[in-house]
Amino acid sequence: MDKEVWDWMQNNYFSVTQPTLRNNAGIDPLILAAQQGRSDVVQFLLDQGASVDVLDHFGNNALWAACYANSHQCIKLLLDVGININFQNTASGATVLIFAASSGREAVVEQLIAAGAAVDLTTLDDFTALDLASTPKILKLLYKLVKSGD
Repeated sequence: MDKEVWDWMQNNYFSVTQPTLRNNAGIDPLILAAQQGRSDVVQFLLDQGASVDVLDHFGNNALWAACYANSHQCIKLLLDVGININFQNTASGATVLIFAASSGREAVVEQLIAAGAAVDLTTLDDFTALDLASTPKILKLLYKLVKSGD
C-alpha cells in the first residue's frame, strides 16, 4: 500500500489490515473513495477484493458515488470489474444514468451510454433519464438513443 493510500485509509478511520471493512461510522471505503474521486484508493480496494455490491445508507452503490464525483477514472475502474451499471437506487429507483442526466453531468452521461447503460429504465415515479435531462446536450444524446431504439 503506498503512502497516499495509507494516509487516506488512516485519515478516514479505515483498517489498514482489513481495508475493505466499513469504519466505525458505518461508511464503506469503496463508496467513500469513489465519492471523493480517489481512483488510486478505488483501485487498491478493488485489488483487495472489495465488493462492488455494497450500498451506502441512501441505497446507492459505488458507481453512483463515482458519478457524483464526476470521476471518469473511478467510473471506468468500477465498470471494468463488472459493477451493475443499471442498478436502481433502493429508495427512488433511479439509475446512475438518470442521476447523471438530471444533474447535468454531460461527460458522465456520455461515458455511461458508451458503456451500455439502459436508457429505458424508470424511477419509482416513472421518469426516465430522458424525462429528467437537465441540459440540451444530454437531452439530444438521450433522445437520439430513445428514438433509435438502442
